[in-house]
This record gives sequence, C-alpha cells and structure tokens, in this order.
Amino acid sequence: MRQFSILFAFLLMGTFACAQDDYKATKAGWLVNIDEAYKVSQETGKPILANFTGSDWCGWCKRLDAAVFQKPDFQKWANENVVLLELDFPRRKQIPEEIRQQNYSLQQSFGVRGYPTIWVFNLNRNKESGNYEIEALGKTGYTPTVEQFTGGVDQMIAKGK
Repeated sequence: MRQFSILFAFLLMGTFACAQDDYKATKAGWLVNIDEAYKVSQETGKPILANFTGSDWCGWCKRLDAAVFQKPDFQKWANENVVLLELDFPRRKQIPEEIRQQNYSLQQSFGVRGYPTIWVFNLNRNKESGNYEIEALGKTGYTPTVEQFTGGVDQMIAKGK
C-alpha cells in the first residue's frame, strides 16, 4: 500500500457545490466530485474507484466502458463494493474549471500518464492539516471483461484490509 497526501486547498472550501450541480458524470451512478466521493466512502466504508478517462476521445476508455462499466454485473458489483468517481479529461466538451482543476490535481497526485487508468484507494482527512491523505490500494487499466476487472479490484481491496 502507498500513502500520500493531496494538498487541495480548494477542496476543503467546498467550492465544488455549484459546479457539481451543473456537471454530471458520463455514466449513471458515478460521481465527479472528490468531496462527495469522500463523504460517501466515509459513510459506507467502501473504497473509491477512480476512473481517469478521456470520455470523448480515448478509444480504450470507450472499450472499457462498453465491456465493463455498462454491464449490469459490474453495476451490481460496484453498488456493493466501491464508490465510483469519474475523472474526465475530454477534448471536445467543456467541464467546469473547478472540476478540471480537481481532475488535474488528482492526475498529478496519482502519476497518471495514460487512459484509462483506474485507481482504487481509501481517502482520509488529516485532522491537523485538513488535507486529504490517500491510501492507494492499487491500479489497473483496460480489462476486457467484468469478471477480470472486478476480480482484480477485489484483490486490491482485500490486500488493503
């Protein structure tokens, strides 16, 4: 497991409230706001599964979406096991500046260099600094089937317990 901190002053100030109301993930059931994902994760005890994607241009991202994320078996598994977070880097559509900054900050924090990249992690808040601390459980990329994808993520989650 790897731990590191994210220094997001803007996340701690709740600046995403208005941006999130207008901007939604490309897939139902996915969140776009790290603060909301943190809240749901804390309430449910589930880790966050973050999909770094180029939804409108990345061919492998579109293949992963069709082969895994849109399947009922994945959606059922996700509802029971993880909090879904979409971190999109589109080329042909605009996203709110606050979300764009959040996504790029997370991309830098996780060292993401290609798409799709999926990170599974626990997120905690440092009581002294107020910053988020990431407990990274693992990462993956394109996987051709729901069973392979969820099996790999299940192994990451199990190692983190």
